[in-house]
Amino acid sequence: MSVADRLRAWWRDLRRGRQQGDAQTEDLDETTAALLAMLPDATVVVNRQDEVIRANPDAYTLGVVGDETIISDEVRQAVRAVRETGGCKRFDLTTHTSQRTIAATDIGALADGDDDGGSLPAVAVQGVDRPNWLKITVGKVGDFVVVLINDVSDSIRFAEVRDSFITNVSEQLLKPSRALEQLADSLANDALDAEQVSWHAHQVRSSCERLNHMVSDLMLLIKAQEPITPSSANRLVVMEQVRLACERLRAQSERFGVSVNITGDETLTVNGDAEQVDAAVAKLVQNALVYSPAGGVVNVAVTRSDDGAYAVIRVVDQGVGIAKGEQSRIFERFYRGGNQTARSRNGIGLGLSIVKHVALTHHGNVAVWSVPGSGSTFTLSLPLAR
Repeated sequence: MSVADRLRAWWRDLRRGRQQGDAQTEDLDETTAALLAMLPDATVVVNRQDEVIRANPDAYTLGVVGDETIISDEVRQAVRAVRETGGCKRFDLTTHTSQRTIAATDIGALADGDDDGGSLPAVAVQGVDRPNWLKITVGKVGDFVVVLINDVSDSIRFAEVRDSFITNVSEQLLKPSRALEQLADSLANDALDAEQVSWHAHQVRSSCERLNHMVSDLMLLIKAQEPITPSSANRLVVMEQVRLACERLRAQSERFGVSVNITGDETLTVNGDAEQVDAAVAKLVQNALVYSPAGGVVNVAVTRSDDGAYAVIRVVDQGVGIAKGEQSRIFERFYRGGNQTARSRNGIGLGLSIVKHVALTHHGNVAVWSVPGSGSTFTLSLPLAR
């Protein structure tokens, strides 16, 4: 029997039962529950007292249900309207993934003033979240109201990254194009000397390097939207990923005169994409190197969170720090703060956005603690392997 036939049969049985005066129950019958379980959308079932009697786990994750009740005002109003007037309501809703609270003690010994990081009050930690774009359908089934939640976030996020890719790459393509034109003019002008031709050639090279950097980062950002499903095949040793990322930055750290110290738990493993985790760690360490003074030290530590559920990677620098007003924006795509140095001037503004999306795609989080003039601590939390 097809799903449509089963739905029709279920509806006939439901109406027949109501006509025969069946007593109201506080739960769905087995057939109704089974049919709702077959739906691809997350489902929530609400009784006459506005109590959630059944809810898909995604309904909690997506910020629609909490503590056995509807926490979205729009959904709650729609439920009451449908219960009173019948019919069906459909609308779009934007919620936010609840960020994991990262306490100062989770950031490590810094809370006690170790690692040259100073005191780290919990109130100074700025975490991240991510919007969820949902299509909501609310309808009445017998004595209950059912809420269907269709999460279209992945497609919208992909479209946003695609649009950013097109817009920003198109803009960056103009720079090497103009530089090439200037170089061609120089070569065609016999009056120009070799030094001027060399200068134009350098401009072409710089523009191409910046374009390559942007394309590479945008591709990483697109990859960071892909969902991660834990399995034995994607189990990663955190310290191995950290060492690989730092090794790739050895030449840069030597050029800047900044040393990198790595310490931590060698046993911690997470489920994830090796390329994404490597990129996230590398972006945090590279960020610390760029903003640290010559002779400075970047500390990278891997620890277990206080609740034992997460691997915590913290990157501590002694750089210029970040103003409090900018800390909530530094994870946005293409955002460039006001604390730029000679090393960071040519940055693109995608590094921390990549870190954010890698963290959230892996069901973790990233947070920052920073004080201008006192450096910054970035904390990447990833769930331990199952």
